[in-house]
Amino acid sequence: DALRRWTEEFRPIVEQILIPEAQSPPLEPERRRQMLSQSKLGRRLLEVSALTPLEFVTQNFEHDAIRAGLLFFNGLREVDLRQPGFGHAIPALLASPAKAQMCVGGSGNLARGLVADITEHGGEIRCGVELKQILVRNGRAVGVELNTGEQLTADFIVSGLNPQQTFLDLLPPDAVPTEVRARAAGFQYNLLAPLFALNVALREPPRWAAAAQRPELDRAFMFIVGLERFGQFHDIVAAHERGEIPAPVAWGACPTLFDPTQAPPGQHTAFLWEKLPYALRGDARNWDAAQAAHGRDLLATWTEFAPNLAGSVLDSFTRSALDTERSLPNMTAGDLLVGSFANGQVGWNRPFPGAGSYRTPLPGLYLCGGSTHPGGNITGLCGYNAARVLVADAGKTVWWNPPDAESALVKLAATHETRQRGL
Repeated sequence: DALRRWTEEFRPIVEQILIPEAQSPPLEPERRRQMLSQSKLGRRLLEVSALTPLEFVTQNFEHDAIRAGLLFFNGLREVDLRQPGFGHAIPALLASPAKAQMCVGGSGNLARGLVADITEHGGEIRCGVELKQILVRNGRAVGVELNTGEQLTADFIVSGLNPQQTFLDLLPPDAVPTEVRARAAGFQYNLLAPLFALNVALREPPRWAAAAQRPELDRAFMFIVGLERFGQFHDIVAAHERGEIPAPVAWGACPTLFDPTQAPPGQHTAFLWEKLPYALRGDARNWDAAQAAHGRDLLATWTEFAPNLAGSVLDSFTRSALDTERSLPNMTAGDLLVGSFANGQVGWNRPFPGAGSYRTPLPGLYLCGGSTHPGGNITGLCGYNAARVLVADAGKTVWWNPPDAESALVKLAATHETRQRGL
């Protein structure tokens, strides 16, 4: 009953407030609060948001398994369960029209599709190159220099990198005020976001022992192993803080059940992901020696639930949070969200005050990527919102029809006032 009630209550909040906000440049915090307070839905959102996800779950649900499951799915969105201001994250997830999705051919096909679209419209993608610096002339960002010495110039420069890379590594020290550099240096990353991945090639898909009672489990789009009780989350947080590996709680999928193109005929691929600390025993480099053994341990845990894996694995490989950082330096400390929501790093203040509207203090330089509003995950919204700001600053008219958070809140307040008057 509580699940249904929260889903129904938050559905209009998601549709009329949270979706327009995610698809718009962020509002200044006090302006947002003032506008939300003018409607019943807005006030309810402010009330629930004041909680942490942990407080929301403990105050509204009693069953241990329900509490554990809700906090687990909250963690999939990289929201720290201890973070104030995100009590709305779980009911919003319940009420969201968006569901788990998979790209046909694998997630790499999404990138290839975007590249093809950019190329078709006259753009050019450079892969395998490294930036040396952002070029600044007469107080304006005018281009970039590659490590080969080649210089590329443009009217506007947009960085999808994290703030340390953008403001500290690539800009000359005197390009922005010292305060801006200090704020970039202080940008924080998530303790609980890093992932350990086990990827397997299989002769056959996982066959779950529990499918004897629930046959539909063998066709599950996503599965979770090891999650038994609510109290495990306290153990997981404590282990991350110590830099240790907790008892396994992991989730994964067998994509080839739904997209056979991702493996040779008759064979399958599957993966299992686990949140594990970046700095293992105080030093991320410890993963180089530890990850193979942990991959075997994780496979053994998985096999307890799907016994056929014991004779089905053709090959496997693992990736630690350190591997993620090495291949994607933008994800400092293996943070998939590219920056915590802690320390006020949300909305107008993401990545930090003065750069939260996708504009930076340096004319000509703009930001996008997971370090900006509304944060990481595969949504495209950071770039979508940044494009709207850039087009306006270029003196051009937006040629698409984006939502507008401020207009949505004005409309919501007007609707509320009309209902109050009984009109």
